[in-house]
Amino acid sequence: MTYTKEDCIKDTKEHIGQVREFMLMFAHELIQRALVHDESKLKNPEVDIFTEYTPKLKHSTYGSDEYKTFLKEMQVALKHHYANNSHHPEHYDNGIRGMDLADIVEMICDWKAATMRHTDGDVRRSIEFNKDRFSYSDDLRDIFINTVKMFD
Repeated sequence: MTYTKEDCIKDTKEHIGQVREFMLMFAHELIQRALVHDESKLKNPEVDIFTEYTPKLKHSTYGSDEYKTFLKEMQVALKHHYANNSHHPEHYDNGIRGMDLADIVEMICDWKAATMRHTDGDVRRSIEFNKDRFSYSDDLRDIFINTVKMFD
């Protein structure tokens, strides 16, 4: 049997349709996540603790000793938050390696938005700091840096 140009076009159109379907499934997942992002922060135990600490965090430098102290003091809220939000590496027993790509996309968007709440926030500096914190590769760091360019 001869593979014709028409066969090639038919196969290619089928492939394009499959890729389109998978990409739309992924986009739907991201839309769903965007609609419910961090809703656990609107209820206790999170809302009371975040009400107290959000202004303190705003004026602290991400990763500083002061920042780390605040996180320790917020453990009740943070444990609840991480347990209910899979876009945090702390949600998984094996950290960032337990995440899927939708988690990663939501996480990098969250990191960018979080830096905007800090007086001296810088998402690129956060990406560098978190490389050690979450033990991810130079490759993933570079992907994050490349991705946040779309937010500029």
